[in-house]
Amino acid sequence: MAETALIVGAGAGLSASLARLCAKDGMKVALAARNTGKLGALAEETGALVQKCDVADKDSVAALFTWLDGAFGTPDLVIFNPSKRARGPLVDLDPDEVLAATTVTCHGAFLVAQQAARRMLKAGKGSILFTGASAGVKGYPQSAPFAMGKFGLRGLAQSMARELHPQNIHIGHFVIDGGIRTKNDSREAPGEDKLLDPDAIAETYLQFHRQPRSSWAWEVELRPWKETF
Repeated sequence: MAETALIVGAGAGLSASLARLCAKDGMKVALAARNTGKLGALAEETGALVQKCDVADKDSVAALFTWLDGAFGTPDLVIFNPSKRARGPLVDLDPDEVLAATTVTCHGAFLVAQQAARRMLKAGKGSILFTGASAGVKGYPQSAPFAMGKFGLRGLAQSMARELHPQNIHIGHFVIDGGIRTKNDSREAPGEDKLLDPDAIAETYLQFHRQPRSSWAWEVELRPWKETF
């Protein structure tokens, strides 16, 4: 039976690369996003099903998984990509904007992971992967809310790995330490490879999902060859 994958926070870039690779690998793919209007072409290309979801809303997340129960059953792979930023000097930040940012980036990940884990524990298997960032291991100036969200995301993943790995649920946190290349990206010259290729990142996610459980990782840090530590 074909494996199934749910990509939450789907859109262009990394999410699209993940959807294409999962479909190429023979998986049935579901895409979830707050704005599903942008997913038509990707869904047609990959044969994916599409469902609207706001990860900041627990009822919306619960509804997503109830829908998935009927569409695919328990997913073999769930990938959480959403994040939200609030930029500016600490003293000038709007507390409501900070709360909104951390709710999407961190609490939303918890909501998705909880729903996925409940089902995977009954199935006795599965992988839950989180897309992190440099900000999850080093906070930058005027970016406190993003650091708060991504540090929280990393802590969630680490705690989940210690709890769920012994129950055959594979947890992964990916530190994306650098810019991700977009189509016709002006930030680098052709062949320079100073930005991360989203297709290459997706390959690492799939390899992680396929790891033998005798040597599971819980975190991978990815950076282009020119990125400094």
